[in-house]
Amino acid sequence: MPVNPPDDVDLIVAAWQRERPDLDVAPLQVLSRVSRLAKRLDLARAGAFAGLGLEIWEFDVLAALRRTGAPYRLSPGALVEATLVTSGTMTNRVDRLLARELVTRRPSPTDRRGVLVELTPAGVRAVDGAMEALLTRERAVLAGLSEADRRALTGFLRELQAGLDAPE
Repeated sequence: MPVNPPDDVDLIVAAWQRERPDLDVAPLQVLSRVSRLAKRLDLARAGAFAGLGLEIWEFDVLAALRRTGAPYRLSPGALVEATLVTSGTMTNRVDRLLARELVTRRPSPTDRRGVLVELTPAGVRAVDGAMEALLTRERAVLAGLSEADRRALTGFLRELQAGLDAPE
């Protein structure tokens, strides 16, 4: 297995070890890479969506609706849970997607005061195109990993996420 040259995280870890030899900075080896990778993946996603005129947050909302299956609708509360934002943020996002005619608001059939957010046909086309572009970009990102490495990485990341999701 080839040895990779030192990266930016190796330099950060070495600097902390030099400056604070009393600290165990081993977690930085993993979590700083995850953090930096997440930032780079956000840039890659933004690039995949830019040609389609979508922002990452727009894709997140549209994708949450699309995954529900026809008729592609959710309550604002369910969208908040699916996208991990506040209700105020979601209200703003839905309003902006409404203005772009990618979603509509419909009265809830089960709650007289409730509303449902629903994809329009233009919203379905937008999110489907964005998903195709995203998968093309993400396949390129993963191209250097074998299938076995991808499975192992998936398992490791699932375990790491479970630790973060566990109640304190």
